[in-house]
Amino acid sequence: MKGIRALGLGRDIVLLAVILFLVEFVRGATLVSFIPIYGKDVLHISLAIIGTAITAHYLTDTVLKTGIGYLLDRLSARLIINVGLLISLIGVALFHFGESNWIFIAAAALYGVGISPVWIVCLTKVKEEQRAAQMGFLYMIWLVGMGAGPVVLNLLMDYRPELAFYLIVSLAAIAWLLSFFIPGGKQTDSSVNTVPFKEQWEALRVKLKAMKPLLPGMILQTLGASMLVPILPTFASDTLSLSSSQYSVLLLLGGGCTVLGLVPMGKWSDKVGRKPFLITGFAIFGLTLASLSLQPSTLVAYGLAVVLGLSYSAVLPAWNALLALYVPPGQKGLGWSLLSTVEGIGVLIGPVVGGVLASAFSAATVVWISAGLFAIIALVYTLFPSRWFAER
Repeated sequence: MKGIRALGLGRDIVLLAVILFLVEFVRGATLVSFIPIYGKDVLHISLAIIGTAITAHYLTDTVLKTGIGYLLDRLSARLIINVGLLISLIGVALFHFGESNWIFIAAAALYGVGISPVWIVCLTKVKEEQRAAQMGFLYMIWLVGMGAGPVVLNLLMDYRPELAFYLIVSLAAIAWLLSFFIPGGKQTDSSVNTVPFKEQWEALRVKLKAMKPLLPGMILQTLGASMLVPILPTFASDTLSLSSSQYSVLLLLGGGCTVLGLVPMGKWSDKVGRKPFLITGFAIFGLTLASLSLQPSTLVAYGLAVVLGLSYSAVLPAWNALLALYVPPGQKGLGWSLLSTVEGIGVLIGPVVGGVLASAFSAATVVWISAGLFAIIALVYTLFPSRWFAER
């Protein structure tokens, strides 16, 4: 509790953080474990349909970000989140009838509806003077939920697959019920209602034009990270010669160090500034990724995973604090949703690019390319004038 008070978190954002944890827990469990394993082994769904379902989920989540942001500037956050989570709950429940390919795909797509509102509302609630630190806390919640979901569900899938289904439905239902306690009201001041949409859009367009040089970096960094998703298990076994248990330790070390580093790195970034954190974080991340491709020993690979986690924890809060400078105060919902949509382009493309490159060349090649992308981002940001990273 002292830590939460030190971050200046109010009751509303704490409640949203709990809902975010539940949503991301179910999301991680569903996308990483439930859809691939339950779909293949229990429902006997083909891999092609399973891949289509996962793509449908990300597509729904990405496409809806802009529209939901517009609504959040005009309607109650409680209403938007409540309706979104109800649709997500229906989507999860539909997996019970997932023997039909179309129902299976529709269920995954519907679950993506409730993801966007929770995260965007969290972004609008963060205080500007403590943005990096508070975003570090939210990213920690996100990562713990996404990481814990697959682990817990894998254990249940090995024991009783039907229990895994009941767990994700139950947690989705709890998240929906908690949404009734979110304070009502819009995300912006009442004065926004008196400003025509055309003028609001013009204000946002000016901000987006000002941040044009940052747009490639937004896409490249999510592209570089998401490229690794489909090839990591193959890379761990073929290049690093890790067993399944050793690969799990590698992920736990990297993810754990990211989680532990987010809040202190966020506070440090608030004091030191964003530019050095972004340049150093991206550079170390790229260099460490490249080092993993040199077939290090298991212990060295573990050490590199720790460095990867810490460098990632340095980048996340500082990057979000930078994006916040370009969101007009009167259009937070619309602004954050558009920025999230741009970043989502890389997430949509990355897994496909990574899979194709790994099939044509090797998993190690994908890691090298990803490392190169992060190194390029660090170099480009080094050349940017400091004013791009300062208050605007």
